[in-house]
Amino acid sequence: MKRITILLLTIAAIVLTGCDKTQKNFDKNLLLGKWQSGTEYWVYQTGGIGHTWDTSDDITEEEAQGFNWEVNGSQFIITHRGEMGELIPKSYTLVLLTSDKLQYKDNYNKTYSFTKVQ
Repeated sequence: MKRITILLLTIAAIVLTGCDKTQKNFDKNLLLGKWQSGTEYWVYQTGGIGHTWDTSDDITEEEAQGFNWEVNGSQFIITHRGEMGELIPKSYTLVLLTSDKLQYKDNYNKTYSFTKVQ
């Protein structure tokens, strides 16, 4: 009887910890292109590279800051390249990714929303 109880508890623990129903898989190809939120622009290119700028800071696309990006399931990581060559990774959770809408949130539940413009 003791063995059966231990076996059932082990199976229950595996089932409960092994199934993450909140994890979604997003098609990273939908991310490719130019996205806008207000005066902020992000361009995601193949090969996990991109660039970003904000016109309210009087920055043009030619002066944009480069970054690397990757999508794994719903995990979205953007690694900025600083002016001194330092790498600054930031991790987000994708909430929505369609052919024209992008939404993700940071670890503090701040949500970022974008519309594809190209």
